[in-house]
Formats: sequence, C-alpha cells, structure tokens
Amino acid sequence: MHKSVLAPYACDPARTRGRRFPEIPAPTRTDYQRDRDRIVHSTAFRRLVYKTQVFLNHEGDLFRTRLTHSLEVAQLGRSIARSLSINEDLVEAISLAHDLGHTPFGHAGQDALHGCMAAYGGFEHNLQSLRVVDQLEERYPQYDGLNLTFETREGVLKHCSRVHAQALEALEPDGVGARFILRQQPSLEAQLCNLADEIAYNAHDIDDGVRSGLITLAQLREVPLFDRYRAAVQAEYPELAQTPRKRRLLFEAIRRMLSAQVYDVIDATVTALVHHAPPDVDTVRQLPPLVRFSEAMRAGSLDLKRFLFENLYRHPRVMETTARAQEVVRDLFAAYSASPAEMKEAFAQQALADNGPLRARAVADFIAGMTDRFATSEHQRLTGRRLFD
Repeated sequence: MHKSVLAPYACDPARTRGRRFPEIPAPTRTDYQRDRDRIVHSTAFRRLVYKTQVFLNHEGDLFRTRLTHSLEVAQLGRSIARSLSINEDLVEAISLAHDLGHTPFGHAGQDALHGCMAAYGGFEHNLQSLRVVDQLEERYPQYDGLNLTFETREGVLKHCSRVHAQALEALEPDGVGARFILRQQPSLEAQLCNLADEIAYNAHDIDDGVRSGLITLAQLREVPLFDRYRAAVQAEYPELAQTPRKRRLLFEAIRRMLSAQVYDVIDATVTALVHHAPPDVDTVRQLPPLVRFSEAMRAGSLDLKRFLFENLYRHPRVMETTARAQEVVRDLFAAYSASPAEMKEAFAQQALADNGPLRARAVADFIAGMTDRFATSEHQRLTGRRLFD
C-alpha cells in the first residue's frame, strides 16, 4: 500500500521494525507484501487445506478447513482495513498466518496436545504459529523460519501466557513477547485480524452447522443477531422458506449479518480513533483496543457464540469425533515419545538428543504440523487401530 493513503496510526512498511535477520528490500514489493508471499508459499500454509475447523476432514468436502477460514479472515480484514486506511497487506499477511500452528483435528487436537505437554510448558497454538514462522519452516539457506517482519510476527502471536512471553523476551528483548508483559495492545492491523477471525468463524460455523444437519434454521431463531436478518430475507423473498430453496435463505441471512458486522466494526472503530486520536503506531499500543464492535453488536456476537458452543461444538456427534481425535493425538504423543525414530528424520534427531523437554517439544512440533489425514494414517500404522472411517 502506498504511503500516501495510509493513516498516521497505520503500520507503514517503510518504517517497519524490521526482520530478525536483515535483508535487502525487494525492488517491487513492500516488506508486508513480501511477508504475505512467503506465508502463501510455505509448507505449513499448504497443510491448512487438510486441517479442519469443527468437522473433521473425512466428513465432507464442503466444510471449512483452516485454509478456507484463513482466506475468509483475510477477505474480511482487507475490506475493513481499506475503510480505516490501515495497511491491507499487513492485515492479509497476519490473517493468512494466524492458524499455521493449529494441530490436526481443530481445537480437539490442540486440547489433547496441551494435556500431553502439561509437564513441559503446555501447548499454545498461537505460540506454535510463531514457532512455525520463526523456526520450523525450512526454506532458506541463511536462517530457520520465514524471517518475517516484527509487525507480522506480532500479529501472529494473538495470545501468549506470561511465562511464555517472558521466555520470548529473554531471547528477543523488546520483541513480540514484550506487549504481554507490559499489557499493551498490538497494531491496529493485528487487532483487526483478531476481530475478523471471530466474525468469520461465527458465520461459517452457522453455515457448516446447518449444512451438517446438527443445527437448524428453526433453532437459530433463538439467536437475535442472526434471526433479524433471516426474518428480513424471508419477508422480502417468502418463496425461500420452501425446503428446496432454504439454502439461499441461509446464505442471504449470513451475508447480511456479515455486512452488518463489518459496517459496525468500521463505525465503532472510527469513533474510537476520533476519540483517542493516536498520532502513530506506538501510541496505539499504549491505548485500549481500538478495533471493536459497538456494545450492541458485541452482545449479539457473544450470544451467537454461546449458541454455537451449546448446540454445535457440544453436539453429541461432534463430541464423539472430538473424543476419538483426542485419543489419536494422545496415542501419537506416547508412541513417538517412546520411539522417536518413528518420526520424520529431522524431528527424530532432535528428540533422540534429549529424553526430557526437548524430546517432548520435538514430538509436539511433529504432531502439530500434521494434517487430519496424516495423523489418522500414522495412528493406524503405529497402533493397528482405525478410529475414523
């Protein structure tokens, strides 16, 4: 994005805090555009197509994956960023990288791996995403990782425990862990990605939930945020209430809900920016979160999240697959910890050099990088049991 169209509180690639390993600037791309391109070409990004959100990869070809979710977050983020005059390219880079550290089997896999790593500092998928872009990607001769800019890395690390933040700070003083210790905010671009992530997964989980048959349009009448748009669409197009066309009713209601949330974020954020008038990015970090919903939209979004938690994420069918997915992860962790040579060579070498925390972290890195399919096939190879058809 050209400097002249950026607001003063936007991240300007010409004033980036730079990369951990200095590089000559690209002749035709800004640093944030270069970050985005490195992410898109990474191995971890390609794996996202076979990592799932709520429904496991074998359950259907049309359900969202981590890849499609990341693309939806990037689309929403760029649309909002353009209206706020903040950096679209940085928003896109963060959006595309924010889930690179997610395990196979969605949150089920993450929770299981966190339990396996309890004695070794646990497992945080945001911290793992940073590990992916800082260490685990092996594409360049000069360094490990992708050598992304500070601003992209800052956005990737959405959450971080204080203990892990202190460990990061020890390795990289005044780096991406500092804000968690100082209780500061990230850039507006990173704040926007956090909210675009929430908007995207709420909307697509409605779509996938209805498509799967686990929730119904009738149940969704309990959710005011969604139902007001469903009712408006149905009043305008009554024929869509008929069974063969209900998909169009669902799509249009979701589309209108998404649009309303986008415009709400823009209006509420502009109001906050006018009130606080941050002159630069450093001031943004000292202020409360500025990219936000209005109070009414925040309440509606939380109500929708509660509905999805109770009716979709805790649905008996989802819980059944969740239990099997967690069993796969726990069994893999035990098998690789006992026999590191069963892993790919690079991870096996790291694990064989230590029988404690370093071995456990190498095993966690290997499992976290798996797709649903590979984890399932490895589990069957190592245990002789097939838990998913």
